[in-house]
Amino acid sequence: MTVPTVKLASGYDIPQLGFGVFLVPADEAERAVSEALEVGYRHIDTAAIYRNEEGVGAAIAKSGIPREELFVTTKLWNDRQSGEQPHDAIRESLDKLGLEYVDLYLTHWPTPQKDTYVNAWEKLIEIRDAGLSRSIGVSNHLPEHLDRLVAETGVVPSVDQIELHPALHQADVLAWAEANGMKIEAWGPLGQGKYPLFENPAVAAAAEAHGKSPAQIVIRWHLQRGFIVFPKSVRRERMEQNLDVFDFELTADEIAGIDAIDPGDGSGRVGSHPLEVN
Repeated sequence: MTVPTVKLASGYDIPQLGFGVFLVPADEAERAVSEALEVGYRHIDTAAIYRNEEGVGAAIAKSGIPREELFVTTKLWNDRQSGEQPHDAIRESLDKLGLEYVDLYLTHWPTPQKDTYVNAWEKLIEIRDAGLSRSIGVSNHLPEHLDRLVAETGVVPSVDQIELHPALHQADVLAWAEANGMKIEAWGPLGQGKYPLFENPAVAAAAEAHGKSPAQIVIRWHLQRGFIVFPKSVRRERMEQNLDVFDFELTADEIAGIDAIDPGDGSGRVGSHPLEVN
């Protein structure tokens, strides 16, 4: 089983399906990531604020997998965006991960009231140029933030990692990405269990038709929509199920049915709004 890759504007390939460690406790991260690597994942998504980079790094070190076969993402937290702090932050993350570079470094939120996101982006460009991250991007940025980054630096983020699941597509961000060659990563891809996604008739019918779980159907929907996705689980059997989504395809009608879950007015959001995190 080979996970398909997506070509980033930076020229690097990112596995389209990875393993996320959001809310994985530090003392469980090493075990969870080790099992994910054993199952077959090669794309790991963490962040400084998750406070589990050491566990991720320990699992990578023990895995014996060649570094070039792994894709590792971490993120700059909001309180490190000003001045030269991003340079200190990436070196701290690399020390904790035990790596010489990450494959993708992201700013975590635009925190518009602080107005530090442009400075952070300028520093990420320097971090990329110094070889500490092969690709750089952002999280939770809206078109207004993205427009400003590009206007002031001329550099388009390789990715924007946003809340995205069947009840929230963020069509304005998707349109910006399509127009500017930026890829979309989905966090909370299964809605974080905060609404009855798996009981939705379109999801349930597709699950029955393909002999798959509702979660597998939603992950497959993300993949066929072209999104990069990394569901989180600390259970090995769930890790295996989340990866077992490459032996079937949803039909156009099934995709459309799941698309229709989004009411289109933003009310499907289950996480924080980017304008409200500061």
